[in-house]
Amino acid sequence: MNRKRIIIAGGSGFIGRALAKEFSAQDFEVVILTRSPRGRAAGIREMKWDGKKPGAWVSILDGAEAVINLAGNNINCPHSPANVSKITASRVNSVYAIADALGQIKSPPRAWVQACAIGFYGNTADLVRDEYSASGEDTLADICRQWEAAFDAAAIPQTRMVALRIGLVLGREGGALPVLGRLTKYFLGGAAGGGRQYISWIHLADLVQMFVTVVRRNSLAGTFNAVAPGAVTNAEFMRELRRALHRPWSPPVPEFAVRLGARLLRSEPSLALAGQRCVPQKFLEVEFPFQFPHLRPALENLCREKDN
Repeated sequence: MNRKRIIIAGGSGFIGRALAKEFSAQDFEVVILTRSPRGRAAGIREMKWDGKKPGAWVSILDGAEAVINLAGNNINCPHSPANVSKITASRVNSVYAIADALGQIKSPPRAWVQACAIGFYGNTADLVRDEYSASGEDTLADICRQWEAAFDAAAIPQTRMVALRIGLVLGREGGALPVLGRLTKYFLGGAAGGGRQYISWIHLADLVQMFVTVVRRNSLAGTFNAVAPGAVTNAEFMRELRRALHRPWSPPVPEFAVRLGARLLRSEPSLALAGQRCVPQKFLEVEFPFQFPHLRPALENLCREKDN
């Protein structure tokens, strides 16, 4: 019996590697589309793509169970007009490339799962946002609107379409947590700015199972917030991280220092100073079994594993 095939576009990052490992463990054939094939994991095939147009990889989509698209330039850079243009193009073009490819094959995948972002909601302050809420008005919201519009326009009749708006992903081997952890260990883990901006987070283990769930459950379609149920403020998040790393106190980081640090690190201050307060309403409605619905156990799990 042939194994079902999963294609992960832009799958060389820490989320893609985790997905590839999990689907492979569940006996799927996994193929990663990447700009730089390196044979990173035994038993997982890699194919070269540029994220812009169809290529030799198109045939691998024919008859696949699902295609998952994670492609997009890192947003952790100054949001200058040039960088914003590159970030947007990297996301939109990858969607167009996959849509074009699906139009060239006889048996499109049964599902297309598109990674999006809760930046869609803009800076929400204290207001709670679910999947039925309107988009925000800032730069990240505009990027996300264009990203999702490209996906919505790519409707493939035979393919179930699912978009996951992903929050701050907590994992040991990538994303923001290793950086925040290092700062906290050096007693630089204080609240950023006023500390009242919300962080909608998700443990990597739960995010992986969200992808597995939407691939396996044929009844699921549309847009889902891929976050834990308990969003917290920046001050609460940093307090729990200090607790997990046994650093009971750190001085707060005023807004001017956040902006200066972002400039020195070639980052974007709004990533720390703005926030989204989101709930995974649709995952709650289908009774998704969160392994880490609360922040303290999630950080204890990740920080304990980091130390071992």
